[in-house]
Amino acid sequence: MTTAPRAAPPRRRDWSLRSRAARGVLYQVVALGLIVLGVWFLAHNTLENMRVRGIQSGFDFLTSPAGFDIGELLIPYESTDPYWKAFAVGVVNTLKVAILGIVMTTVLGTLLGVGRFSNNAIVRGLCYAYVEMFRNIPVLLQLLVWYLLLTEWLPDPGEPLQLGGLVFLSKGGLSYPVPVWGTGQALSAAGAVAGAVLAWLWAGSARRHFEATGRPRPVLLPALALIVACALAGWLLGGAPTAWNIPKAGEVSVDGGSSFTPEFISVLLGLVFYTASFVAEVVRAGIASVPRGQSEASGALGLSKGQQMRLVVLPQALRVIIPPMTNQFLNLTKNSSLAVAIGYPDVVSISNTAINQTGRAVECIALIMAVYLTTSLTTSGIMNWYNKRSAIKER
Repeated sequence: MTTAPRAAPPRRRDWSLRSRAARGVLYQVVALGLIVLGVWFLAHNTLENMRVRGIQSGFDFLTSPAGFDIGELLIPYESTDPYWKAFAVGVVNTLKVAILGIVMTTVLGTLLGVGRFSNNAIVRGLCYAYVEMFRNIPVLLQLLVWYLLLTEWLPDPGEPLQLGGLVFLSKGGLSYPVPVWGTGQALSAAGAVAGAVLAWLWAGSARRHFEATGRPRPVLLPALALIVACALAGWLLGGAPTAWNIPKAGEVSVDGGSSFTPEFISVLLGLVFYTASFVAEVVRAGIASVPRGQSEASGALGLSKGQQMRLVVLPQALRVIIPPMTNQFLNLTKNSSLAVAIGYPDVVSISNTAINQTGRAVECIALIMAVYLTTSLTTSGIMNWYNKRSAIKER
C-alpha cells in the first residue's frame, strides 16, 4: 500500500535578527525614524528661534488683505483681496508659462531634432547652429536679452507696429482681438473640446488600422476638421455671435482687446528657445537609436520619407525620447522662477512681495516649494503614464 505524500508544513517567517528580511525591515524603520526625528528637530528649532526673536509664524496672514496690485491677471483680483488670492494669481501665471512653454517647446524641439536628419545641408546646418547657440547661453541671460529687445527696440505704445489694424506690437506688449464671451463662445469652446476627443479617437483608430493592414490613414487633416466642425456647430447652436473686442491704438497706449505683457513674452520666448535646444538633442538621439534597417524596410514598402519618420521611426524612438523629455519639461517649469528677474508676477514674485510685507519668510518659501513640488510630480505622473502607453510591448 502506498500513502499519499504529506504536504510540506507552512514556512514560518523568522523575525529574529539572524533573518535578512527582519534586519531589512528593522533598518528601514530606524532610517525612517531618524528622518522624522531630524525633520521635527529642524522645525522645532526654527519655531523656537523665531519665538525668541519675536518673529510671528503661521499661515493666518493668508486671510489678510494683500494691499498690492498685480499687473498680469487671468482671474479677478483686487488689492483688497486676501493674500491667498494673490498667491492663486501667481500660481495661475506660473502655470500659464509652463503649459504654453511645454507645448511650444515640444513642437519646436521636435522639428529641430527631425531637421538634424534632413537631406538638405542648409536645414541640417541651421538646426545644428540653433542647438549649439541657444543651449550654451545661460537661460537667465536669454530672458534679460528678450526683455531688453521688447522694451527698448520696439516702438512706443502710441505708435505700435500693427497687422491689419487688429494686432498691435509695442513696448506695452502684444494686443490682439478676442471675442466677447457669451453663450455662443462657451458652446464653441465645448464643441472644440468634444472635437479634440473625437480627433484623439480617430488617431487611435488610424493607428490600429495601420498596425493591422500596413496601410496608413490621414490623421492631421481629419483631426483638425473634427475640431473645427464641432467648434463651428457649437457656435451655431449658441446663436452665431459675431461680437469682438478689438484693440485700438490711442495716443498713449493700445486700448481694448486682450494682450500679452512684455514680461510674459520675454519669459515664454526665453524658456522655449532655451529648452527647445535640449529637446532637439533628445529627439535626435532617440531617432538615431532606431536601427537604420527600419527606415530601409519601410522605404521598401513604399512609404515616403515623411511617413517613415511619422509612422515607423518616431513611434520606436519614443521609448528613448520620453524619459529625458520629462526632465526637460520639469526644467522648464522650474526655470520659470527666474521670471522674477524681469518683473513677471509668478508665484515667486508674489511670495517675495508677501515676505517684504508680512515677514513670513518660512511660510512663503514653503508655499513656493509646495507649488513647484506639485507641478513637478503632476508632470512626471502624466509623462510616466504616456511612457507606459507608448512603450513597445514585446511578446
